Amino acid sequence: MATLNFSIKMNLPFFIAKRYLISKKSHNAINIISGISVIGVCIGTMALIIVLSAFNGLSDLVQSLYNSFDPDLSITIKQGKTFDPNSPEIKSIRNVEGIASFTEIVEGNALLKFNDKQCISTIKGVGKEFRKMSGFDSLIVEGVFNLEKRNIVIGRGISNVLQTGPRELFTPISIYAPKRGNISSINPEDGMNELKTFVSGIFTINDEFDYKYIILSIENARSILDYKNEVTSIELKYAIGTDKEKVQNQIISLIGEKYDIKNREQQNVMLYKTLKSEKLWTFLILVFILIIATFNVIGSLTMLIIEKKKDITILNNMGADIQLIRRVFLVEGIMITIIGAFLGLILGLFVCWLQIKFALVKLSQGYVVDAYPVKIHFWDIGLILGVVVFIGFIAAWYPVRLFTKKHLIRLT
Repeated sequence: MATLNFSIKMNLPFFIAKRYLISKKSHNAINIISGISVIGVCIGTMALIIVLSAFNGLSDLVQSLYNSFDPDLSITIKQGKTFDPNSPEIKSIRNVEGIASFTEIVEGNALLKFNDKQCISTIKGVGKEFRKMSGFDSLIVEGVFNLEKRNIVIGRGISNVLQTGPRELFTPISIYAPKRGNISSINPEDGMNELKTFVSGIFTINDEFDYKYIILSIENARSILDYKNEVTSIELKYAIGTDKEKVQNQIISLIGEKYDIKNREQQNVMLYKTLKSEKLWTFLILVFILIIATFNVIGSLTMLIIEKKKDITILNNMGADIQLIRRVFLVEGIMITIIGAFLGLILGLFVCWLQIKFALVKLSQGYVVDAYPVKIHFWDIGLILGVVVFIGFIAAWYPVRLFTKKHLIRLT
């Protein structure tokens, strides 16, 4: 008998709420407001799905571009600028399980000159494994990635400043860097190393990189910067399936406190913090809009309670207590929210699918991708549905609690 009573208390509110929701009301305004409530929750949910999925796609694109340039692990020296890659502690890294690639890097500032145009840039000399470990080919928008002989790859910004590119086959770019040591000549040119190069390709990531870097072989970089075997950093790539944190900690224990060992997130702390904070604030703004949209649920339930006073009296006379009556209207509010959330979820995922499948929203020329990137994260969907249902519950609970207390006090 106790189980039967519990079942009735649970099923009866749902049955009555469902009848109230789908049946025609005596006042047409209640139907209209209920429909608007569903539409409001639907649009809010759909907007959350679409905007966050688009943000996920854009974030993944930005990170993939940075990841094509930045290594899984970067090793630099804390004191000074260069270090010996043949030292015992650095050599020991090659034997660490989980490291797939190891490449030496030399970086330094230099002056680029082409005809009457010039600019300051950072030259990055890379070893032969750089191409394989970085996936840098995906960033090339013109020409090819070729560092053989005296070929270089430059950023699009530098290409625009110097007005040159892979099609220039006859006039080289001159790279100048100061010679190391004391220079006795009074002629400034005697204190500079010069390297004449040709552009084999142009890459693009963003302005921070496009106007800063040129890529060349490590041999040419050492030549222009007056280095012998020194490096400014070591770049490492993990093997597939590697425990990244474990490998990083192992390398730290091997080479001690003399070096900085940074993973990708540590190399671009501001980038990752910015992406996370932007997504959070975007989510909170859309949730605030959704809260405003759910005000219609309050209006709908308020008018329904007023209209159904006669039904409430009948239920009370049949033995329903105030908690059961409140549960009827609370369930109705939650049903409005769930229907709206479900429709919004379906429409939002459908719009995302259309963009992924048919690339409806295009980007202008010059971008790495042709269409706006979209990526659906299923944990975002779970979070959105949880937030929507919670907001709907609060929006339903408030008017039910307030107006039943006012109109049903005589039933207690």
